[in-house]
Amino acid sequence: MIRFRCERLTEIFRNFEGKKIIVIGDLMVDEYLKGSVNRLSPEAPVPIVEIDYESYHFGGAANVSYNLKTLGCEPLTIGLAGNDRAGNILIDLLKEQGMDTRGIIQTDERPTTLKTRIIGDNQHIARVDREKIDYIDEVLFREVTKTFDSLIEEADAIILEDYNKGILSVELIRYIQQQAQKKDKMVLVDPKFINFLEYKGATVFKPNLKETIHALARPIQTDGEVEQAGKELLRTLSVQCVLITRGGKGMTLIESNGDVNHIPTRTRKVADVSGAGDTVISTLTAALTGGASFKEAATIANFAAGLVCEEVGIVPIKREILLATLKEKQLIDA
Repeated sequence: MIRFRCERLTEIFRNFEGKKIIVIGDLMVDEYLKGSVNRLSPEAPVPIVEIDYESYHFGGAANVSYNLKTLGCEPLTIGLAGNDRAGNILIDLLKEQGMDTRGIIQTDERPTTLKTRIIGDNQHIARVDREKIDYIDEVLFREVTKTFDSLIEEADAIILEDYNKGILSVELIRYIQQQAQKKDKMVLVDPKFINFLEYKGATVFKPNLKETIHALARPIQTDGEVEQAGKELLRTLSVQCVLITRGGKGMTLIESNGDVNHIPTRTRKVADVSGAGDTVISTLTAALTGGASFKEAATIANFAAGLVCEEVGIVPIKREILLATLKEKQLIDA
């Protein structure tokens, strides 16, 4: 892990403010229905939840965009939403936060991915998912690429956020990579299990340990085994660096120049790990657009993940809180 001088940290945060970053991936809406339970249903042995509160939040790639926004960047979100209530809610949420909606493609071909969590007496009772996970057809492929082409010139970086819900087909991944290389745009990848090894030539590849184990089909436990796995991915994908997130063991950064850094977790007390991966890719990208090195960006992202894990629920990382925490914990004298 590295330490920062005050002026260096301030410079990075100042430089990434206002940077435009394309986030293309699977958009979701998280719906929370909360209420009280006073009786069981006469129809089945299940509780009846009398709903008295409902709320809607960004999920999936939309949460990555939200984190970028709260960091001070300007996300350009590209993804699919249905012509349905959840799709309208998603667009309204984006507008409420002052986020660009030009990249949202509403379609009758699929519903908006909606995750409904039912909570009774503060207990999580059930989750209901509404989604279609087929890969996009030729018509939607053309629509997505047209939207991407219209925004790429504005972008300082591109994030591919894959939740295996169907937008990031092999054809779209390859198209984005080709266009990004032509335009000399930095590409950061947050992969999932399917198409894991299709992201050749990206700038940064950020899997978690479980995804890495699945892709390489072998147990990976020790620092040495993680390092070897990262080097294998580095060679296979021809990327500039691999950042493997390891939950309670922090993260490991493997760079193409041979440098390896094991970065321990900075969480003081884990309350909820939900959304930590979204925070890492968002903060990492913001820092890199601000001129940070891979080591500096990974260190900043590690602190950001630690902060959100101390909160209950999926919460975005706040620029002011992150900067203050880094200054408190990470600075050396100028």
